[in-house]
Amino acid sequence: MPPPADIVKVAIEWPGAFPKLMEIDQKKPLSAIIKEVCDGWSLGSNENFALQIADSTNFYITEKNRNNIKNGSILRLTTSPYQTALQLHERIQSSSMDAKLEALKDLANASRDITFAQEFINLDGISLLTQMVESGTERYQKLQKIMKPCFGDLLSFTLTAFVELMDHGIISWDTFSVAFIKKIASFVNKSAMDTAVLQRSLAILESMVLNSQDLYHKVAQEITIGQLIPHLQGTDQDIQTYTVAVINALFLKAPEEKRQEMAHILAQKQLRSIILTNVIRNPTPINDEMAHQLYVLQVLTFNLLEDRMMTKMDPQDQAQRDIIFELRRIAFDVECEPNNSGSIEKRKSMYTRDYKKLGFINHVNPAVDFTQIPPGMLALDNMLYFARHHQDAYIRIVLENSSREDKHECPFGRSSIELTKMLCEILKVGELPSENCHDFHPMFFTHDRSFAEFFCICIQLLNKTWKEMRATNEDFNKVMQVVREQIMRALSLKPNSLDQFKSRLQNLSYTEILKIRQSERMNQEDFQSRPILELREKIQPEIMELIKQQRLNRLCDGTCFRKISSRRRQDKFWYCRLSPNHKVLHYGDLEESPQGEVPHDSLQDKLPVADIKAVITGKDCPHMKEKGALKQNKEVLELAFSVLYESDEYLNFIAPDKHEYCVWTDGLNALLGKEMTSDYTKSDLDTLLSMEMKLRLLDLENIQIPDAPPPIPKEPSNYDFVYDCN
Repeated sequence: MPPPADIVKVAIEWPGAFPKLMEIDQKKPLSAIIKEVCDGWSLGSNENFALQIADSTNFYITEKNRNNIKNGSILRLTTSPYQTALQLHERIQSSSMDAKLEALKDLANASRDITFAQEFINLDGISLLTQMVESGTERYQKLQKIMKPCFGDLLSFTLTAFVELMDHGIISWDTFSVAFIKKIASFVNKSAMDTAVLQRSLAILESMVLNSQDLYHKVAQEITIGQLIPHLQGTDQDIQTYTVAVINALFLKAPEEKRQEMAHILAQKQLRSIILTNVIRNPTPINDEMAHQLYVLQVLTFNLLEDRMMTKMDPQDQAQRDIIFELRRIAFDVECEPNNSGSIEKRKSMYTRDYKKLGFINHVNPAVDFTQIPPGMLALDNMLYFARHHQDAYIRIVLENSSREDKHECPFGRSSIELTKMLCEILKVGELPSENCHDFHPMFFTHDRSFAEFFCICIQLLNKTWKEMRATNEDFNKVMQVVREQIMRALSLKPNSLDQFKSRLQNLSYTEILKIRQSERMNQEDFQSRPILELREKIQPEIMELIKQQRLNRLCDGTCFRKISSRRRQDKFWYCRLSPNHKVLHYGDLEESPQGEVPHDSLQDKLPVADIKAVITGKDCPHMKEKGALKQNKEVLELAFSVLYESDEYLNFIAPDKHEYCVWTDGLNALLGKEMTSDYTKSDLDTLLSMEMKLRLLDLENIQIPDAPPPIPKEPSNYDFVYDCN
């Protein structure tokens, strides 16, 4: 007869004693179990003891997490969180440097556990650590010359413990003094500082800026971009990552009016070229976190264009009208301006003729064309940049199209406005950076005016594609669709420079796009005759069952999910997988991202599939409602899903990518007997159906399929035809 579900068999360790095997009744209070264990070893008051998981985490067992205990678990009897916190609180104040160092090391490890962290914070432990950082470092610095490694370790463990404690979100970041901020900033501003101390200091500054607008202003007064730049010129990618993260945080939290000023400072300090040289073109491969930070910097840089993108042109503003006059002057410089004696009507007629040649919709007052937002004034900025910095190409495009009489002229003005709008959509100008995205483009770090240069390449592409399509004004939208496809395909190849992007586009002519489309259409070809449709309907259930089995097999393999916190680089992971019999979801926390499958035995928690009531996705998930900052983030919302079980209990997920999101939502819906509706399922269904249909419709008429395999031919009489390479 199997043991009751509430009884768990475990081993319990106690230093100096032989481990004890015992059965724990999960219905009994934890305090009663601890008392029973203490009595077995004749220990004193059981209030001073607690149970821990005997692994690298050393997490305390509490009433909330006791369900993590499973059969075969090894537990450790140890001092209670309060007693441990009290002891460490005293030990870190020791006058002995060695004792203090050992205590701070223990504190840094223990602070990862929220149960201990709560007790230590209740003893005003955070204040003690901040005081040690503020006042203690002067004393340590006197010893630095004779005990340099010790000084670095003392400070490193102090800051590590502080970061771990704050990461639990128990107390607000707003509670810290200016003196503490100045001290942390001083560690960053020093030219020679211990690597671990520098890492923790940068992480603390980033969290301060992201979690408090008030602290942003204080940190911004202490840290300058010039002081951060040297950390990017080193070889340690972790330090570089933390440094870019701090720059991004300062950029993100800066008031609107200060962002342009900050961008100007970044340009002056040559941040872009330093990142390009020391990070992007560094032989060391870029890790995921650095890729994310570069993506965030790319997004924030392009978001500086939002103001111009959303600014309408004022047709009465003479300075803005002068830009249009400048476009006309550069294009038609060979044509003499009429002298003052000419009539007003004649000048107006001449301007109207030239504005028509420039391809504006409104020939009389082209300023009206720029009242559409987006792209607003950004389109005019791009046109002027193209005219001034690529003057030959600009004049060639304008004159080439203005001299045509066959209705195939490409309207430069209208094209530029629509192209700018398209590029803003492709690069998501004005949108917040995604929490999960690593999609940065190296080519945008190769030029100070990368968006304008990007436009210059694309407007020439548009003109080339227009000619290849022999398009007229009625074909305008079709041309824009082809150009969008050309740009997206070239970007997907991740060119390293703008020149490389340009060469990629050369290989994506309109003819090549037609070939690609034709090939894709052939692969997706589906005949509509009745017998074919009947065959399709007959095959479809088999294919859906195949897809269902694939999804369930993927759930059995499991996936590592990330717990999103305010500090991304101290990611916490958890793993979830389905049991082979498809009856239980096993899940549990991990110390780091696994390098393969995680065994069922190492996952502490279980959720019977029979208890699952529903699968919830997107903004309806409880963890999306809780996280206000993430509510605005479309990409995170698209990756979120939750499993509802029992009485309003949820298991919350944020998939690592869209593919995993589709796999898990499909698999969970399949377990519940519901339809699999993801885009991934539709794509798989189309692909597999198409392949199966083509196999079944192969033309086998007059082809005799043998019942037996053909005989093996006799060996040749000699092997003179064999050539020995040796």
